Parts: sequence; structure tokens; C-alpha cells
Amino acid sequence: MFKTTLKIDGMMCGMCETHICDAIRKAVPQAKKVSASKNKKEASFLTENPVDKDSLKAAIDATGYTCLGIE
Repeated sequence: MFKTTLKIDGMMCGMCETHICDAIRKAVPQAKKVSASKNKKEASFLTENPVDKDSLKAAIDATGYTCLGIE
């Protein structure tokens, strides 16, 4: 399993966390255990295979939040 962690700026509330999780699930349909934390300013999920970081960053940025990095 691969754990992907995204640093995200702009999350202020629980709905923001939900928007980020929805964007990840849409961009990476095989993602499991998707979670986001406004306090940590990050989101993470698990996949069987590595993900395309560029398309994932574009999906997050398209929601109005800023993806600062992907590990």
C-alpha cells in the first residue's frame, strides 16, 4: 500500500475537509481511508499503486484550495 499525504492551505472548517476528501475520491477512485484535517493542514489516503501527483494537485487546486506539496 502507498500512503499519499498532501499539504493543503485554505481549509477552515469541517465542510472544507469534506470538499477536499470528495476531490481526492473523484481524482483517485481507488483511494481508501481518505481523510483531511484543517488543523494539520493536510489530507491523506491509501492506494494500491502510486498516484499521478500532477493530476491530484490540479484536482485540489481546482476546488479553490492550494496544494502546497504531495509526499
